[in-house]
Amino acid sequence: MSYYYKLGDIPHKRHTQFRQPDGSLYEEELVSSIGFSGIYSLLYHKHPPTKVIRVGDPEPYKVEMPEESPLLQTHLNTSGLKTTGKDYLDSRLTLLKNKDCSMSICMPEERSMDYFYKNGEADEIVFIHDGSGTLISQFGKIEVKPGDYVVIPRTTIYKFDWEDKPLRLLIIESNSPIETVKRYRNEMGQLLEHSPYCERDIRPPEELVHEDEKGEYLIKVKKDGYLHNYYYENSPLDVVGWDGCLYPYALSIHDFEPITGRIHQPPPVHQTFQAAGFVICSFVPRLFDYHPEAIPAPYNHSNIDSDEVLYYVEGNFMSRKGIDRGSFTMHPGGLPHGPHPGTVEKSIGAKETHEIAVMLDTFGPLYVTKKGMDYFDKNYPMSWNE
Repeated sequence: MSYYYKLGDIPHKRHTQFRQPDGSLYEEELVSSIGFSGIYSLLYHKHPPTKVIRVGDPEPYKVEMPEESPLLQTHLNTSGLKTTGKDYLDSRLTLLKNKDCSMSICMPEERSMDYFYKNGEADEIVFIHDGSGTLISQFGKIEVKPGDYVVIPRTTIYKFDWEDKPLRLLIIESNSPIETVKRYRNEMGQLLEHSPYCERDIRPPEELVHEDEKGEYLIKVKKDGYLHNYYYENSPLDVVGWDGCLYPYALSIHDFEPITGRIHQPPPVHQTFQAAGFVICSFVPRLFDYHPEAIPAPYNHSNIDSDEVLYYVEGNFMSRKGIDRGSFTMHPGGLPHGPHPGTVEKSIGAKETHEIAVMLDTFGPLYVTKKGMDYFDKNYPMSWNE
């Protein structure tokens, strides 16, 4: 979870009178997770956030899955992609999916959005591989840059304004709340001293963005396989203040401090986020193991309970051959996997690595989508042969 934060003007007590200069009441809105049992924030609007002018026709927005999914070591070679669609929503190319989460690449041609978006069913992590810009939401704005994980709780109303540069995003959607790692928190929720990142590294919204004019503001709401087009009289950016623990924030992968040891450390030391059904890990530049007989390359292992996905961000991965920046590998539960031939001996004596990758480990089977099969490398399952 994120920590308590407040921005703008709020009343002394919640659920009490808070009046505008003309004497009318500000409109209080609770945004909560897990019903009323999870983290929440209270927002104060100039106008009711419920004034719908009209509702447009819903647009189909489904991910198609193949009828059969063979058990295969998988390489999805998306490294050569330059664009995946027109705008932020149209260009979401979902490659992997299960009942708990999905993983997409997003490379829109357009750099601005003339609508707002709200994911009504999933929390999102938008990892900025290439590109810089601003996340704008009712909670305020956050400047984002390459290497940022942008954590966006469901029901957040937002849009991105991107700079005119190459843009490549990795988007993970979660059907449960995305949280910091439980074992790195004390009983009060504060990140512990041995956590690989702390509250100082979390960047909440910096300032509110005000839009007070009446008009027709489109919010596209994702729910149950559709984008539902809602037009409101007032902008969602009419918030004068808010406080709480639920809000979007950014955390840079470059601020993740790696945990190292005398011998090879297992993947959980790289864990960055958790959710019900999966974890997200960060592989970052680090010193290798310093036992005199250490083998830096990872050992062969069998995933019994999880499917393991690596998204390759930067660097030369010592345990893999033929994998480029911007590609995915998935090693499913039920099959052993490990370093490619020759990479173990080659790693001995190496002192450090400059690789960067994002890993998604799911605890239920993960499947390649129909569109994802367009990028399937048919030679990868046999790539462990000499």
